[in-house]
Amino acid sequence: MSPTAVESVAWNLEPLVDGEGPAGVERQLDEAQRRAEAFAAAHVGKVAAFDGPGLVAAMEELAGISDLIGRAYSYASLQFSVDTADPKIGALMQRVQERATGVETTLQFFELEWAALDDALADQLLQSDGLETSRHHLRNARRYRPHLLSEPEERILTEKSVTGSSAWSRLFSELTSAIQVDMPGEDAPVALDVALSKMFDPDREVRAATQQAVTDALEPGLRTRAFIFNTLLADKATDDRLRNFDSWLSARNLSNEASDESVQALIDAVKSAYELPRRWYRLKARLLGVDRLADYDRMAAVATSDEEYTWDDARELVVSSFRDFSPLLGDTAQGFFDGDYIDAPVRPGKRGGAFCAYVTPSAHPYVLLNWTHRRRDVLTLAHELGHGLHAALARPRGVFEQHTPLTLAETASVFGETLVFGRLLEETTDPADRLALLAENIEGSIATVFRQVAMNQFEHAVHVARRTEGELSVERIGELWTGTQEELLGDAVEVTDNYRSWWSYVPHFIGSPGYVYAYAYGQLLALSVYGQYLAKGEPFVEDYVAMLSAGGSKSPEELAAIAGLDLTDPDFWKSGLKLVEAQLTEAEAAAEAVIAAR
Repeated sequence: MSPTAVESVAWNLEPLVDGEGPAGVERQLDEAQRRAEAFAAAHVGKVAAFDGPGLVAAMEELAGISDLIGRAYSYASLQFSVDTADPKIGALMQRVQERATGVETTLQFFELEWAALDDALADQLLQSDGLETSRHHLRNARRYRPHLLSEPEERILTEKSVTGSSAWSRLFSELTSAIQVDMPGEDAPVALDVALSKMFDPDREVRAATQQAVTDALEPGLRTRAFIFNTLLADKATDDRLRNFDSWLSARNLSNEASDESVQALIDAVKSAYELPRRWYRLKARLLGVDRLADYDRMAAVATSDEEYTWDDARELVVSSFRDFSPLLGDTAQGFFDGDYIDAPVRPGKRGGAFCAYVTPSAHPYVLLNWTHRRRDVLTLAHELGHGLHAALARPRGVFEQHTPLTLAETASVFGETLVFGRLLEETTDPADRLALLAENIEGSIATVFRQVAMNQFEHAVHVARRTEGELSVERIGELWTGTQEELLGDAVEVTDNYRSWWSYVPHFIGSPGYVYAYAYGQLLALSVYGQYLAKGEPFVEDYVAMLSAGGSKSPEELAAIAGLDLTDPDFWKSGLKLVEAQLTEAEAAAEAVIAAR
């Protein structure tokens, strides 16, 4: 067989719309609207009169309507993610958002009436047979009771979101996807993701030049992106005030099924261990032969070469690693390649980064990458396919319970990445190459645990400042960004002036405020899950698959208990951090061996 050219690895979205393209989107939206209007006509004002079978039938119909919207929205948004510059695709996505919002407002009465039910009646209805794939969802919906407004107010907020927060988020995505970087030595500008990949280059002059080029590319639209950020910060402050949330993060914590106190315990635990990344960066300065790292040195390769991987080699490595752990996981991962559910190449107008889209349970999940043939791309593939396995195995849980809270969303992805890392380390014998691999691993943990908490601290600072100081200047946002980064890096890394604007391409701050701490939560949880696997071996596999298959049908504590973990234990986060420290110790030992051999 001829090698697979990564440029040909493109997903096929037509199954989402039965091969009908945009016309299929319109058909699905029409059907969803018709069914929503019929549902509302039959049940507005009558939820309190439901019996058990009536509630079961209502949830089945709501699931069917949600599935139609999910397919239409996924088709449009995934098209947009690979070509943000095409106005027809942008218009299609906007139309889907507007019509989906119309369906949502039509059905909004149900959530409000359900939340308003007397506790005794709700508890009685929840015991009904037939709610196996919606019972946890219905219980969770009632947790929002203190934060819900009246039905007219909720309708207004939902309808205005299309031209409010959703529109601003889309504009930010279009602006950042269009950023082109004039790289030294390149004949033409390159996409931001391609430029950022040069930050791993072992040559310090290349890294410094890359940082300058990226900073220069961020500058022209910086004030516009800052205005978008300010607008969304103010929009969220208004929402939080109207809904009586205690802090800017409380709404996110509620959706994550996590108390404000437990999240703060995680953040405090990670901040108390900031010395771990500083230890690594001091050692890395020795490895790179500099007195002190600059921020553009943090991701530098500690080896002089970074092995390149073909698409076929990466696929074989990832799928076989999953299959060795569990044949079911290996077969499920292979299905992503066989069914054209991955879009891999870097293209003009394609959004940066990588993600897995769950889509809707009646359809197969999709994965987006920006493949540059590097080892980190292999680990990114493993990471996103970990998400994909979670999504695929949880499909039987249905629309309401396929998704986990964000706090558990990274568990399967980090676990999958760790499996592949173990395979790579096992196959690497050269001391310098092993150091390079271990360095990538510890830096991955630093990025996912410590840097994400530092980013959470930036979000905290910027949300509080926007609410107390008013609109924030570019300089003020840069000051808050720099301050939280310096708190993390201490005396181990110099934070340069060029780095002050690098907050301005991070999509999570815009579209998912409060999201980032879930990465740290998920990383530490996944490392603990992996520790259970190392301790128990084969018997653990069944428990792990059961945890993924449960989707979001249980609370985070209940889901973790399947894998033998107690999230209510105050020392849980410290145990996860000990595993990170063990990784660091192993990397330090490898580094000392390489230094001694020089």
